[in-house]
Amino acid sequence: MAPITAVTPKRFTLEEYHQLIELGFLTEMDRIELIRGELMQMVAKGTAHTVCTTRLIQQLIVLLQGKAIVRSQEPILLMPNSEPEPDVVIARNCSDDYLSKHPQPVDILLVAEVSDSTLKYDQEVKLALYAESEIEHYWIFNLVVSCLEVYRQPYQDLQGNFGYAQKQIFLRNKTVAIPGFDNWAIALDKIFPTELVNF
Repeated sequence: MAPITAVTPKRFTLEEYHQLIELGFLTEMDRIELIRGELMQMVAKGTAHTVCTTRLIQQLIVLLQGKAIVRSQEPILLMPNSEPEPDVVIARNCSDDYLSKHPQPVDILLVAEVSDSTLKYDQEVKLALYAESEIEHYWIFNLVVSCLEVYRQPYQDLQGNFGYAQKQIFLRNKTVAIPGFDNWAIALDKIFPTELVNF
């Protein structure tokens, strides 16, 4: 009897992932991001997700114009083999606006995800990934219960798991200071949709 061979998923390096894009095997229409070497299909966005993301970007652009670069659903580079596309990233100013390379952790002031159907994934897989990459500030706009989850201080425990030492919950009637810009804050009631529909 032949030995049973374990089936393992094919993992891609960043170089291989970029080659797939350059050769046209992956396009913007595919809505794929690379997470720990695996190609992950991003879910379709509902109305509430789109509205929340749009409002957040609008506030940040107004507040941080000239002070930082605000990106939405654009790649960031996390070594060795991840290139996620967070809903929102605040990155330090860069002379070429990141034409030569995507922002890396040293460039990033904040990563934010807007979460409804992806909430568990964002609270577990994405959170561990961002913590391992030493991204200091991670926010989840939790559309399920209309609150902002603020994570700070990435760490690794004795079992090798990554997470954040601090977690705060802000209800939708609060304002929250923007990391790196303590004099500037966003009003959550102007971001969360009044009625959360079409998850």
